[in-house]
Amino acid sequence: MREYIDKHFDEIVDDLRQLVKFNSEYSEDEKPFGLENRKVLDKSLSLMEEKGIKTTNLDYYCGYGEVGEGEKVIGIVSHLDIVPAGEGWDSDPFELTIKADSLFGRGTSDDKGATVAAMWAVKYLLDTGYKFKKRVRLINGCNEETGSACVRHYVEKCGDVDMGFTPDGDFPGIYAEKGMIGGYLVGHNSKIIDIKGGDGSNIVAKKCTATLPAKSFDLDKLDDFFTEKGIKYELKNNVSSVDLTVYGKAAHASTPDFGINAISYLMAGLKYCGFEDSYVDFYMKNFGLTTHGEILGYEELKDSESNTSINMGVIYKEGNDIKCTLDMRFPVKQNSETCLQPLLAIKDEDNEFILRGKGVEPLYFDISSPFIQALDKAYRTVTGDTEHQMEAIGGGTYAKAMKNIIAFGCELPGEQNNIHDANEHVEIESLKTQIMCYIEAIKNLNEVE
Repeated sequence: MREYIDKHFDEIVDDLRQLVKFNSEYSEDEKPFGLENRKVLDKSLSLMEEKGIKTTNLDYYCGYGEVGEGEKVIGIVSHLDIVPAGEGWDSDPFELTIKADSLFGRGTSDDKGATVAAMWAVKYLLDTGYKFKKRVRLINGCNEETGSACVRHYVEKCGDVDMGFTPDGDFPGIYAEKGMIGGYLVGHNSKIIDIKGGDGSNIVAKKCTATLPAKSFDLDKLDDFFTEKGIKYELKNNVSSVDLTVYGKAAHASTPDFGINAISYLMAGLKYCGFEDSYVDFYMKNFGLTTHGEILGYEELKDSESNTSINMGVIYKEGNDIKCTLDMRFPVKQNSETCLQPLLAIKDEDNEFILRGKGVEPLYFDISSPFIQALDKAYRTVTGDTEHQMEAIGGGTYAKAMKNIIAFGCELPGEQNNIHDANEHVEIESLKTQIMCYIEAIKNLNEVE
């Protein structure tokens, strides 16, 4: 198996290169998810066809390749869309770059690298004459990062799979995912002239700029605050206003502790230096620099599996209103109705929380179930790792949109691949390990009754 992967690795890298070149973030320039998503889906399906995998395009929401036979379907559900590349890259995010034994580019980990790894796992089984008892479908979606409408469309057209995984999380696997609530913190009477920050609601904001009235705060206190906190900032004086830019560190919204939220630090700095504003007061009174809803009492709702995380991802001025996205991930043994109440209660004369869509309930699987044990065994067989165990996470994957799958891979324990940040990458050895894990997973699932 390893010899086969080594022999074909240049082809594997070239396949990934062909997918990375597409800036496949969500766009409204062409339905359903943008022209680049249509192009990258076409390319992924053509790569499968080249490998002898018959493909189907489901209205450009998603597509799939299928091998094998039988009534039951094993689904491997990955995604081709990406979050915005953002700033701070050391190389072109849309040109695969090899350095320091790693492959750099947007999507190399989340989730184009895993898409290619799953494709080559099936290719290996075909080339070695493996006998499939079930059908295996490589399902490639185009809307995971902004709602998973792609997989819901698949389920409407084709139904749920019988068992499978999405290679869009961590090894050894994820048996539970937190619930999710999205919304906006809206301010109707702020003195902030303009404000802009963040790259996505599910990304910790790494930069935020606010235009403020001149002489409306204490410059020395502002400097004291950011110096003490070790936060980089810049001031630009205009005729009657000043631009304040605060720099943080990006991270996935499910793990806000790994980042530094520029929006939160800008608000905290303004509060400290005496800028009197209803929106700043509202933000600091209810959230401040916390990331787990401590001020609102969410620590009392945590369970033995998980806690709450809250991320403010994008802030902007719309007319006279300020809007800031809120991304909450709540414990796997709670429900959206209970967890929504503290947010709905934070309302005053000038500010409010507005729910966006419906809350998404948590996902929870019994880790002793046969199909989950089949995946766990695949990971152990390839890696020999007996220390790390399956976990509950704050991220939301396709497993919430399709029954009978869990997240399995793509990150190995201890890896930090800069997912949702600049310089996203995957180590070459890790990509090879992924392929081997998926090969074993397909074989094991093929035997589950």
